Formats: sequence, structure tokens, C-alpha cells
Amino acid sequence: MKPRPARLAPAAAALLAGCNRVQSALAPAGDQAAAIERVWDLMLWICVPMYVLVLAALGWALVRRRARGHTAEGDRRAAMGLTAFVVLVAGLLTVLTASSYIADRHLHAAVTDPVNVRITAMQWWWQVEYLDPDPSKQFTTANELHLPVDRPARIELRSSDVIHSLWIPVLNGKEDLIPGRTNTIVMTPRKTGTYRGQCAEFCGLQHANMALDVQIDDAAAFTAWKAHQRAPAPPPSTPAALAGLHEFTATACAMCHTIDGTDAGGITGPNLTHLASRRTLAAGALPLNRGTLTAWIAAPQVHKPGTNMPAVPLRPRQLEDIVDYLMTLQ
Repeated sequence: MKPRPARLAPAAAALLAGCNRVQSALAPAGDQAAAIERVWDLMLWICVPMYVLVLAALGWALVRRRARGHTAEGDRRAAMGLTAFVVLVAGLLTVLTASSYIADRHLHAAVTDPVNVRITAMQWWWQVEYLDPDPSKQFTTANELHLPVDRPARIELRSSDVIHSLWIPVLNGKEDLIPGRTNTIVMTPRKTGTYRGQCAEFCGLQHANMALDVQIDDAAAFTAWKAHQRAPAPPPSTPAALAGLHEFTATACAMCHTIDGTDAGGITGPNLTHLASRRTLAAGALPLNRGTLTAWIAAPQVHKPGTNMPAVPLRPRQLEDIVDYLMTLQ
């Protein structure tokens, strides 16, 4: 028996993402994250010298304690030094409090002409809906967030089950998603690129396998992406893909998943209309390619134990045809 290839553990993947700056609070790519980083920098420049000063004072106190006798002048200087230290600490704490208040005001400032998005957290994946006053321009995707550069995004946050927390470090801080409540977070990206978000509140067995792909595009690319996402799934172009569409809609797959333009209209699982255009499967648990998609459909509990997706009994030919079809959903 061939050994199974080792997969990068979720914790290791998150660590790597932080090191390569796609999931690092120290590499801001948006206004809100930059405001948070400024507070961090200020705290670092204040707290490190204060830590050194405290250690120096401790050392001086130990040396002085061993000295023979005390003088009134020495005690007076010690009292003056302690008073100055208290005043310094109070002043620096005031500076930190003020900087935190200013950053908080910046994070919650009103924005104009935002991209309106609703993200709903599930166990353990993200439903992403792009909102518009015109219902015909709304669409739904899953486990990926596309935003335009230099334009704010207003994101509604909801949960369908337990408390989750959305954290995209390069764009903003953490915000909880609480059942029965709608929270809001604003992000204004300033750098194009591919980044990573993560659920930051323990939400069950597969909490670590609940990543969110984030793509920041220029205005033209974002407009083109939206137009493509609003389009229905392309019709099958090969006999195998046509058979796969039939098998998909005739089995339990269509009870959980939606594919726009077909009879599949389930809402329990992710929308698969443009599945093949995504980078990962199962909220970052696997890279998306033909082999991983086949393995995922055949045995989802092997790759993400506890997931709500069942193993649908399929004959080998049925499985191959369904994968053929799903891989055409660009």
C-alpha cells in the first residue's frame, strides 16, 4: 500500500500564511489594518523601553539594598525617582489610550459608495453574498471574498449556528459573527493581491479548517469578476460532463447545493455555480484540482472529520462523470 501524502497541518498553514504576509497584521493592505498597526508600533516603541527601564530600576534597587546604611539624601532621591516614574507611566498610558481611541474611531468611520457584502458563517465554511438594490445583480459564492482596491467594503456578518469570528489581518481586526445578531465590519483595501482570512473563534471540530480566500482586484478586474459570477453555470460541452450534470441533479448532491442555471437548488451546502474557478475546497482544507475533488466527494469525512457533507453512495462511473461536470464550472 502506498503511503498517503502528508497534508500541511492547518496550524502550519496559518503560520506559513503569516510569514509570507498574506495573513499578517504587520503587513497591512488596507486603511483599517494600517490604523491597527500604528497602535501596535506605538505600543512596541513605548513598552520595550519601559520594560528595560523597569529591569534597570530593579537591578538598582537590589544593589542599593545590599549597600550599608541609608542616607536621608538617598531616600529623598529614591522618592523623587519613584514619583517621576509614576508620572511617566501615567502619561504613557494616557498616550496609549488616546491612540487606541483614535484608531477605534477610524475603524468605525462612515464610508461612502461601499461594496455591500453579507458573509454568513457555517460549520465550517463561509457563504458570501454580494448585495445590490437590484436583485438581478445579486449573487452568492462560497469561501472566497473578492473586493476592489481603493474602494470601501461594508460587510454584514451573520452566523447560522454558533459564534464564529472573521479575521482578515491584512484588512482589519477581528469581528464576531453571533447567531441572531448582525454585526458589521468595514474594509478599505489599498493593495491588490491574494490574502487569507480565518475563523478566529473556536467553533467546533474543524475550526482550524475554516479559511477564507481574499482577492483584491483593480476596478476593471473586479467588475469583470462580478459579471462572470452573475452568469449561470456554463452548459456541459462533453458527453461525460452532460452525464455528470444528470447524475448531480438526480442524486442527493442537488438537495444540498445550488448550481445556477440547473435544477440543483439546495441551500444547505456551498453554492457551486463557479466552483472550478476557486483555489481551494472545503474552506481551505484541500487545494482544488480533479484529484482532490474526487477524493472529497468520495470520502469527505476522511479529509474534514465532522463536516456536515455526507458521503453520497456513487458508482465509480457516476463519480467520474460528476467530477467531469464540476470541473467545467469556471
